[in-house]
Amino acid sequence: MIPKVVRNWFRRYFSDPQAVLLAALLLGGFTVILTMGTMLAPVLASIIIAYLLEGLVRQLERRRIPRFPAVTLVYLIFLAVLLVILLGLLPLLSRQVTQFAQELPNMVARGRELLLQLPERYPNLISAAQIDELFARVRGELGGLGQSVVSVSLASIPGLIALVVYLILMPLLVFFFLKDKGVILGWVTGLLPRERSLPTQVWREMDGQIGNYVRGKFWEIMIVGSVSYTVFALFNLNYAPLLAVAVGFSVIIPYIGATVVTFPVALVAYFQWGWGDEFGWVVLAYLIVQALDGNVLVPLLFSEAVNLHPVAIIVAVLVFGGLWGLWGVFFAIPLATLVKVLLVFWPRRAEAAKPAAAQSA
Repeated sequence: MIPKVVRNWFRRYFSDPQAVLLAALLLGGFTVILTMGTMLAPVLASIIIAYLLEGLVRQLERRRIPRFPAVTLVYLIFLAVLLVILLGLLPLLSRQVTQFAQELPNMVARGRELLLQLPERYPNLISAAQIDELFARVRGELGGLGQSVVSVSLASIPGLIALVVYLILMPLLVFFFLKDKGVILGWVTGLLPRERSLPTQVWREMDGQIGNYVRGKFWEIMIVGSVSYTVFALFNLNYAPLLAVAVGFSVIIPYIGATVVTFPVALVAYFQWGWGDEFGWVVLAYLIVQALDGNVLVPLLFSEAVNLHPVAIIVAVLVFGGLWGLWGVFFAIPLATLVKVLLVFWPRRAEAAKPAAAQSA
């Protein structure tokens, strides 16, 4: 027998058929992603890319350009950017990672020499034996990492084949999602009940926030990465492209990303120049870029503020990142906003239904 408390709770929040429909849609969507997310990865990624490109298509349509020419133009731009990334950026980053891996043992040795000065200054706090033990463990971890890279590279041939298939499928899917958007949405909505006012209202409320956040975050990554590369290149910092990409993608993780990526930037600058003026200027320029991003760029890009507490944002990053990896981290804030909207919306419907029931009685 179901306890009375549970029955009352269920009647309060799920007595409305619209609420049941919305809950079923959410549960079905999460179930599909959790159970078939790997198989449907190209489709899901293509939907996200098409959603990003839809903003450009709408801007062209506002300028009285028919949809098909607008879709064709935006799609050609997308293919050009994809080719630049595949043929230009990825090989460059691959070479940078290889060079960094080759230089890493030298960095470890120089770091050991630096830390060995600590026992002379603070003999009561740390000893040379402790430092040697620490770096012996570091070398062991680096050796294991190298073996893992070799084993992964040998075992990744099926993954490379899948990647080639994805590179063929995804551009085609993106084109059809853009071109036949109306047909696809009409088919999907045709499967739903005619009376779907609550899911439609929630979607309209979320569409603006999600679109603003995703497109704004995309441009933030591009701008922060480009400015960081310009700054690093002006100072002739080693691994400037690799560090710039890391800085650009660090904005995906609020609060944590910028802090974490500061360490590799500072370490590369230190091992290149030591405690010199160049080191100080590079770190200062990097901190200025981060300050401008947080205080100028973010308010300009994100016109609709996401009113979430920092604790809620961090929890959302941890939960959704653990479920869906990088995509979960990227969409943590929109998903947390969706949860907030649902938590706020359903109690209001229940409270509004009580006076109506009292009047009818």
